[in-house]
Amino acid sequence: MTSISVKARPGASDDTRARTRRRIARVVVGVLLALYGLVSVYPFLWMVSAAFKDQIEVVRGGHLIPRNPTFDTLVDTWNELHFFDFFLNSLLVTLYTVVLTLVIYAAAGYAFAVLRFPGRGLLQKLFVSLLFVPGITVMLPIVLLEDRMGILGTHFGLVLPFVNGGAPLSILLMTGAFLAVPLELRDSARVDGASELRIFTSVYLPLARPALITVGLLTAIPTWNEFLLTRVSLNDPSTYTLPLGLQTLSAENVPHYNNLMAGALIVVIPVIILFLSLQRYFVNGLVGAVKG
Repeated sequence: MTSISVKARPGASDDTRARTRRRIARVVVGVLLALYGLVSVYPFLWMVSAAFKDQIEVVRGGHLIPRNPTFDTLVDTWNELHFFDFFLNSLLVTLYTVVLTLVIYAAAGYAFAVLRFPGRGLLQKLFVSLLFVPGITVMLPIVLLEDRMGILGTHFGLVLPFVNGGAPLSILLMTGAFLAVPLELRDSARVDGASELRIFTSVYLPLARPALITVGLLTAIPTWNEFLLTRVSLNDPSTYTLPLGLQTLSAENVPHYNNLMAGALIVVIPVIILFLSLQRYFVNGLVGAVKG
């Protein structure tokens, strides 16, 4: 009886080992990312948990899930925080900042992407380089300048630094989005007799909607949550925004951590809702700006 020997395909064992290494690497990366995600989300989960506990249970700690969940903490904090007064102030400051940022830096991004003028490249690089300047380094000059201008302590005095601080990233994103628009569309509009302003508003802006939403989100979220500059600028409690209003909850000798966490949850809920509702546009805006 003749025996038949089967020879292994050259390199088959190498392919098997390579696939095994890739699987192990994916598993290791997945485990590390999962651990990182748990560590990152734990403070938020603790905040949510503490918002439904009483003070004694928060101080004792030791468990994440409330043993005796209660809505009294949220209700008491809502009433004590005067939510609607501070909410209106935060909303006005955020809306003004977002609108001015979109108007100014959408036009700037269009100019850098489409128009040709002397010093365009250098000016764009100067704006982008401001990304590497820490905001804390310009806080004192801003406060002194606004004090001389007589707008320190007003909401307008908050809006201007917020708009200025968003310039580098906003210009970068809007320029990238407008560069992705084919120039043939602009040429066709010019042939039809459209002005530069009409081309900007009717052709480029609609096509850059994801980038506009992205810039709006990246402006609204830090503006809504800003505390340091707001604390330095505002002294009148009637002008306080939500982060400053939240600080009033800890003005006691013995802070109630459950009320603080409930207030933090109230402050962050609008931001979470806004981001989740516009998440799809946010991702598309970042991808489009990078491609541009």
